[in-house]
Amino acid sequence: MATNFKARRTNPRSGDRRQARKKAKTINKWLYLRAMKDAFVKLNPKYAIKNPVIFVVWVATIIILLLTIDPNLFGPALQKNPQVFNGLLSGILFFTVWFANFAEAIAQGRGKAQADALRLTKSEAIAKKLAADGIISEVSSTSLRQGDNIYVIAGDIIPADGEVIMGIASVDESAITGESAPVLKESGSDVASSVTGGTRIISDELIIRITHDPGKGFIDRMIVLVEGAERSKTPNEIALTVLLAVLSLVFLLVVVTLPALAYYVNSPVSVPVLIALLVALIPTTIGGLLSTIGIAGMDRVAQFNVIATSGRAVEACGDVNTLVLDKTGTITLGNRLAEEFIPINGHSISEIANVAWAASVFDNTPEGKSIARLAEKLGARFDFDFNQAEGVDFSAKTRMSGTNLPGGYEARKGAVEAIKEFVRSRNGRDTPELDATYERVSRLGGTPLAVSLDNEIYGIVYLKDIVKPGIRDRFLALRRMGVDTIMVTGDNGITASVIAKEAGVDDFIAEATPEDKISFIKKEQATGKLVAMTGDGTNDAPALAQANVGVAMNTGTQAAKEAANMVDLDSDPTKLIDIISIGKQLLITRGALTIFSIANDIAKYFAIIPVIFVAANLQSLNFMNLTSPNSAVLSALIYNALIIPAFIPLALKGVRFSPLTANQLLQRNILIYGLGGVIAPFIAIKLIDLLITVVGLA
Repeated sequence: MATNFKARRTNPRSGDRRQARKKAKTINKWLYLRAMKDAFVKLNPKYAIKNPVIFVVWVATIIILLLTIDPNLFGPALQKNPQVFNGLLSGILFFTVWFANFAEAIAQGRGKAQADALRLTKSEAIAKKLAADGIISEVSSTSLRQGDNIYVIAGDIIPADGEVIMGIASVDESAITGESAPVLKESGSDVASSVTGGTRIISDELIIRITHDPGKGFIDRMIVLVEGAERSKTPNEIALTVLLAVLSLVFLLVVVTLPALAYYVNSPVSVPVLIALLVALIPTTIGGLLSTIGIAGMDRVAQFNVIATSGRAVEACGDVNTLVLDKTGTITLGNRLAEEFIPINGHSISEIANVAWAASVFDNTPEGKSIARLAEKLGARFDFDFNQAEGVDFSAKTRMSGTNLPGGYEARKGAVEAIKEFVRSRNGRDTPELDATYERVSRLGGTPLAVSLDNEIYGIVYLKDIVKPGIRDRFLALRRMGVDTIMVTGDNGITASVIAKEAGVDDFIAEATPEDKISFIKKEQATGKLVAMTGDGTNDAPALAQANVGVAMNTGTQAAKEAANMVDLDSDPTKLIDIISIGKQLLITRGALTIFSIANDIAKYFAIIPVIFVAANLQSLNFMNLTSPNSAVLSALIYNALIIPAFIPLALKGVRFSPLTANQLLQRNILIYGLGGVIAPFIAIKLIDLLITVVGLA
């Protein structure tokens, strides 16, 4: 097994490709062999009883086996060569149960293979523990506890999950993400300070504070989740299991009443035939593949480099009505960069550049650094003692940042309304020129930041952002699926409306605070909608926890990752669009196979019912013209057994998904799987009947 989830994305040379194919075949061989073994283990009644439909088949197998030993156990045997017939019947029923177990074991085996690959990234390492007095001591990584500080240098394996509290360095995260490009980690960054145990530092040095005790880290949780050892059934899966159990009970009642009807028309029916009819009628296809579909859904999410905390989260994606997305990095290309300084109130370019540089000198965000670079390019300089200056960090409430300069001066940059309030609080005033410039930049789709020094506004910084190519088409596909897209941004209303129109989202929330996000999510949920959102910062954690589906970025903070129910290892916020498609595909696959399984009953009913009334000479019922009663029963049950392994690839891969509404998907599935489920078994059962006749089993 490859040691990461993204081996499939590489583009090896021809020789490497052949080697990769050979390795994949070996992996699949062992995967299937292990699944075959596990399928026998799952025959244990303690396990079998968890699946009501397959358990009925399991009990039927035991009864038919007893009838093979003693055909007269429940009365006179009515078949020709009853022991041979019953023996064949018990063998077919056994393989029906085994095929269902094999399907589930294959899905679980893929998860175990991923877990084994992840375990390779875990190894006991020597950690350099940093004491409060600065003394470094070497200890085992298993002895580290939450709150401990460690020191790592280039070449070291990071021994446990943590947060960078000092330093800046490049980290190789390929063992987790599969990406060979190093990731920059630094202290003080909301989205670049989190590190994962098992990754390797490849330059410089860091001091890290441990955030998880041994066995509770990110990789440990990933292993448990992808292995599926603690998988619990999802609400829809439970509901469908109950429905299948009820259907099985209904068919049981139907079968129980048939002997009386057969006796009335002088056509006695044997117990093996009644059991065969029951097994043929109950929805064994979906019953045998139900668990496989759920496990495979989580596996498909994992193949997208996303770790889901439960099948419930994946399933919820299929029912999502509203998708909440941050503008920057999701809808637009990413970090907004300073494009231009626009002076107002009689100030010059050099003056606004000086103030903007002063307000950004302590700002380590990409935006702040781009403003400082542009100011330096324009020759900005501001003479002050750095040791006497103090940086003011950006906050969602103040919506501005800056520097407190020596002498009591205050340089600030931020949202125009926030700077207006700041200036007014210091007896300053804004001008119509500010509003006109602000509106001009906003209508260009840019983000305007006002720059001030004390009580005077010097001008506007034009931050440029570009909508991602193709994002409009993706939102259109979501709209066809009935999912509303909501853009959340800290930008002003004009900028937000321009970007929203260009991107094609349904609505937007401008100048949003963390409280605004939670309020909107709760409002949507109050109307019965399911809401999904992405986030990476600590400020996003409450909204991620409130959303029905919260996807945190791997580069995000520990708070965000623990609040969400999915973590994207690639840190690609648009991945949520793909996850929703997988969730919907999961539900569609389950529905399609349920329709197919129930539709199959029509053919199987017409194959076996004539057998029950054969003594009454009701030959018109045998319109399939099956060779003999024994052949009819065996043909129906052989088809019933073989259809399970035939649909294993579909259960693992999922039904082909198209961005359609729920009604359109239902109509398509009824047409394809409903009609196909009626026609296919008539053809297959007749062909099996002919084959049985040729080999002389009839």
